[in-house]
Amino acid sequence: MARPRTPILSVSGIRAAALAVIDREGLAALSMRRLAQELDVQAASLYSHYRTKEDLLADIANEIMAEVDVSGFATGDWRHGLTVWARSYRAALAAHPNLVPVIAHGPGRREAALRRADAVHGGLVSAGWPARHATMIGASTKYLVVGAAINSFARGFDADVQVYRDRYPNLSQAHRLAEHAAEIDRDSFELALSAFLDGLSRIYEGLGADTGR
Repeated sequence: MARPRTPILSVSGIRAAALAVIDREGLAALSMRRLAQELDVQAASLYSHYRTKEDLLADIANEIMAEVDVSGFATGDWRHGLTVWARSYRAALAAHPNLVPVIAHGPGRREAALRRADAVHGGLVSAGWPARHATMIGASTKYLVVGAAINSFARGFDADVQVYRDRYPNLSQAHRLAEHAAEIDRDSFELALSAFLDGLSRIYEGLGADTGR
């Protein structure tokens, strides 16, 4: 049988190729024409699978969000649920930092993101949090995770010691931060998450006293 003149396309293959472009070159580099070049097909052939680039990006975001673990809420321990969710959420975003603006925009109608939002909200309410607090906790956790994923604190400093030595004595070791960026970023996220959860625990205890729970 003769080989087809053009590669056979699948939605999973299109998503994988698009994500590879985004990871390698950035979100702005992706267009349907650029993606067609990557797949060695005509751009028109992509539109039978995705009407717009936005539809494709939503599908990719949905696929990534499907990796986020919200199973910890099934234990009934809201703190454990938030910990598991926040860590896996950060890991999913950190694996594809160039796609963070798309994912951070919100769940919209994306099924995977909505299922996880539903599990988080339901898990918090079932554990005794008022619905309003559950909404704010979900939002606050997202702020923490997205902030951690979108930028690296440690990599924001120059590696040249002369930049800091004379003018910024309190930053005399800042040139070394980039060497340990992954460790610093991970530990800083864990510190922020722990402080956040400790603060929520105090609020939760106060709510119990007010309601007689």
